[in-house]
Amino acid sequence: MSIAGESTYGRMVQSLGMLAMVSLDPDGRIASWNAGAERIFGYVVDEIVGQPWDALYTPEERSSAQPARALEAARQFGHDEGVGWRLDKQGRRVWVRSLLEALYGDAGELLGYTCVARDISAMHRVNEAMGSNEQQFRLLVQGVRDYAIYMLDPQGHVASWNAGAERIKGYTEAEVLGKHFSHFYADEDASAGRPARNLEIARKQGVYEGEGRRRRKDGSLFWAHVVIDRLTDADGEIVGFAKITRDITEKKLAEEELANARETLFQAQKTETIGQLTGGVAHDFNNLLMAVMGNLELLRKWLPAAPRPHQLLDNAMAGAQRGASLTQRMLSFARRQELHPRPVDVALLVHGMADLLRRSLGPEIRISTSFSLQLPRVLMDPNQLELALLNLAVNGRDAMRQGGRLEIGARGEHVAEGHSTVLPPGEYVCLWVADEGHGMDPDTLRRATEPFFTTKGVGKGTGLGLSMAYGLAEQSGGRLLLQSQPGKGTTVEIWLPVATAGATVPAMVVAGEPDGELQASAALTLLVVDDDDLVLLSTMAMAEDMGYVVHGVKCAEEALAYVDGGGAADVLVTDQAMPGITGARLARLLRQRHPGLPIVLASGYAELPELPVPDMVRLGKPFTKRDLYRAISDALGQVGVADETG
Repeated sequence: MSIAGESTYGRMVQSLGMLAMVSLDPDGRIASWNAGAERIFGYVVDEIVGQPWDALYTPEERSSAQPARALEAARQFGHDEGVGWRLDKQGRRVWVRSLLEALYGDAGELLGYTCVARDISAMHRVNEAMGSNEQQFRLLVQGVRDYAIYMLDPQGHVASWNAGAERIKGYTEAEVLGKHFSHFYADEDASAGRPARNLEIARKQGVYEGEGRRRRKDGSLFWAHVVIDRLTDADGEIVGFAKITRDITEKKLAEEELANARETLFQAQKTETIGQLTGGVAHDFNNLLMAVMGNLELLRKWLPAAPRPHQLLDNAMAGAQRGASLTQRMLSFARRQELHPRPVDVALLVHGMADLLRRSLGPEIRISTSFSLQLPRVLMDPNQLELALLNLAVNGRDAMRQGGRLEIGARGEHVAEGHSTVLPPGEYVCLWVADEGHGMDPDTLRRATEPFFTTKGVGKGTGLGLSMAYGLAEQSGGRLLLQSQPGKGTTVEIWLPVATAGATVPAMVVAGEPDGELQASAALTLLVVDDDDLVLLSTMAMAEDMGYVVHGVKCAEEALAYVDGGGAADVLVTDQAMPGITGARLARLLRQRHPGLPIVLASGYAELPELPVPDMVRLGKPFTKRDLYRAISDALGQVGVADETG
């Protein structure tokens, strides 16, 4: 064909107003668009060219990959012909007959596709109104098995039934003809009047589309995507409804799994954020308590002998110690507390707590235990585990206001590869505390491990019991899991990794209890480093009170300058968390200059993965004068032999 002929042919195609003539590129995107296509579908050329072909298909056909199947059929067989619903620009449904053909080049390469479509909506409505719907239905949809497609009379009774409906819902045509379509709804939806409301929407608006649970013949429920189209005759009278149902159970389950995964990720991120905030607050709070406790202790020796001032001082010290205990629970949740793990026999530990538990819980609580035989030991800090169990037991008691049974037990568990999303594979001991209390609703359960969250009311709980146990389990390489329902009690499980065969109990050096005044064994000079003025002054005052010569600086850079300038330093006492050079790095730098320098590293939380230098002594904040004395003695290698007078 000549160029002039091609131009004439193109103008002829573009001018056709009754037929939509569309060309597609090999990827199925619209390459050309004629006047007939604009009339039928409403799009002008600039709006549609370049868009995927499936933009003209209905949502249910896109979901079932019908556009892709049509292109595949055209590629395999040369053409694909059919009748079905398409969508125009306004979202209205258009009943069209279409012919899709594949175009190939001389070398057999795919050049694209051409599609000719005709709007036969009027003919479709006439055929339906004239009673030929049964024949049309059987010709068009009887063989469709992915969709339940059937007709309803104006009152909602089933008038036809296809093979897809039988496959999805389980009923044969003979079993359902004449039944009201509400028969397929879940009981709660039927009782709530949803079938009548959905049909009324279709009656008034022309179409109803939605999702919900539907019932199969065997009574099982499935998730369905439903479209109900109103059918009218030439006079506008409703002659029935066309109903299309698709089983979307797998899609719904995938969406729920994705939602659960997102919620799990959100909770993990929230917990991590709260943990960082809590750890930071606890660290700063420990510094404040350090100054309070240290100065209270020094003040004691200067008070008059009268009992009243000493009683007030004791009350203030008790309050500060309670604050220190609170920060330890906060650090436990944040997984930043100082742990001393060792192989622990859980059953033996719980039995050793029996008297403490009975005294703490009272006579209204019946305590029972259940432990598997030959239970392996776990690698844990026994003191922290005892505290966690006591907190969980007290929570269980508070949930049983009229008394009840509290069970503590443990069993061995094996987690196989890929069998858990919260625990790595390995051997565990599952330690649980179960009560018969009021339980928790889902909202409370989601927040139960958050620090300071409590349902006990103002002044009746810190909200740190569960969060402390949660952090302890996480920091020990395990997990805390909660099971609870309103009215059915709560079970808290702590999954802890089993101690390996090579794990040993670390040697513990216990200092003696000095009975009198703590005094330095020699005229030693302490270099004290801390960026917090209150902590620095308090530490210096305690050390000076013990007879040490003290030089204090506020940062590592000043400490290095002091030592490099010839300043005396028999012992280094440094804070860890400082801006610029940390205490750990300062310790390494000074050890390079003075290999034998005794070092005490003070910290508000356990942020060190390991000791940065050999023989360094850790000192947790807040610390007392006695704690400082013991740490210095340990660093000097004089534990148990330090001179004490008084």
